[in-house]
Amino acid sequence: MNMAPAISGQSKAKGPTLARGTSQNGVRLYNERLVLSLIRRHGSLPKAEMAKLTGLSAQTVSVIVRQLETDELLIKETPKRGKVGQPLVPFSLNPDGAYSIGLKVGRHSGDLILLDLTGKIIRKIHQPYHFPSPAKFMAFVTGGLEKLLADLSPGQRQRIAGLGIASPFELWNWEEEIGGSHDAFEAWRDYDLVGEIEKLGEWPVHISNDATAACAAELLFGKGHRFHSYAYFFLGYFIGGGIVINGHIFPGHTGNAGALGTLPFPPKNGRPQQLLHSASLSVLENRMRAAGLDPAEFTPTPENWHDIGPVLDSWLAIAAESLAYACTAAMSVIDFDAIIIDGAMPAHVRAALVERTRAALKYYDLRGVPAFSIAEGSIGSDARAMGGASLSLFANYMTDRDVLFKETR
Repeated sequence: MNMAPAISGQSKAKGPTLARGTSQNGVRLYNERLVLSLIRRHGSLPKAEMAKLTGLSAQTVSVIVRQLETDELLIKETPKRGKVGQPLVPFSLNPDGAYSIGLKVGRHSGDLILLDLTGKIIRKIHQPYHFPSPAKFMAFVTGGLEKLLADLSPGQRQRIAGLGIASPFELWNWEEEIGGSHDAFEAWRDYDLVGEIEKLGEWPVHISNDATAACAAELLFGKGHRFHSYAYFFLGYFIGGGIVINGHIFPGHTGNAGALGTLPFPPKNGRPQQLLHSASLSVLENRMRAAGLDPAEFTPTPENWHDIGPVLDSWLAIAAESLAYACTAAMSVIDFDAIIIDGAMPAHVRAALVERTRAALKYYDLRGVPAFSIAEGSIGSDARAMGGASLSLFANYMTDRDVLFKETR
């Protein structure tokens, strides 16, 4: 399964991007992305505030905003009157200015979502399965795309910026932990997922590690913009992670930076094991089966997680202990502002996990470790698919660095 670095991708056709002109327009195109990124962060801004925060002249901002209105990427809001002078006219992102498709490749389920420019999910298709062959997965993608886009007009289809794939790297590994057909696992090893999906539409296709994509979703649509730098843990079937430094995703040269699930975790007895063997939902599922519970009855319905009872409580204890160790290890490498923890779980379970992780830190010697906070993520189960969709928005409409913003955090 050929993989490209995170927050990058290949394409065979252009979507509705900002790349309108020649090289002489490069600065202006960057400034347009800068304005769009700034408005996304603040929700809405008048032109005077855009100029103040970016350092651009009022005339330059006016030209940029006029063009973005023409491109239907910005819309005017109701003027707001101040104490003196003319009313200020805020501008916000036009939800229908662009769309993006996100595809989550999971070990036990697949998701397809259609996202608008503001990050709202317009439609979602979820497909549970046991580890699929590439052929079965592509059947889901092909049929799912038809349903996902069925109600879009031709004009709306033209505004699809691209399709982003959020997939585990080396999907064929972990056969022993997941179980299933050996042939299905091996079939993914040399499968060109990007190439096959490119055949299904006229959109650029991007691909990222699934946990890195979830981290990108938290940065773009969640709480991530509140922090300058942070490590991000996402608890899926296996736990993974991502890293944000100076306000942008750090993918590393392989696209797999922040693969926090592979952190070695010292057991009480025996050899060290990876973090994913103690702080993943697969561990919870195995404990449920051992207690006579069927995990399939709980996954689709978050409210039912209350009924898992003591099994959930015991898993939370070991997961929190493992995460506290991992947080300390991460902070010993980079002085992050925060650690963000999210996962494919109900909000009340995530809150309990974060609280227990904070409590477990008291057992660690943190001398020499910079002060940091542990925060809840804000997206949950949809983070990976939304992160996949965000790849096209990053590629076409956003800056991936915030260094020119004249604001402090």
